[in-house]
Amino acid sequence: MVNTNMLKGKIIEKGLSVSDVAQAVGISTASMYRKINNSGNSMLIKDAYAIGKCLDLTAEEMNSIFFASPVS
Repeated sequence: MVNTNMLKGKIIEKGLSVSDVAQAVGISTASMYRKINNSGNSMLIKDAYAIGKCLDLTAEEMNSIFFASPVS
């Protein structure tokens, strides 16, 4: 499960928009919003890697964002 709040925060922290990240990943802005707002259910590993690379995330940040445990 993707930690969408943390992902959105990192995008803002880097001074980028969702559209900027989508373009860097090679998908449409609409697809990027769906991936983010669908709790990451349609997020592919290759997408997570590309987003992480675009945002210059550390391995620890990538694990925290893209492999977050669901909270009960």
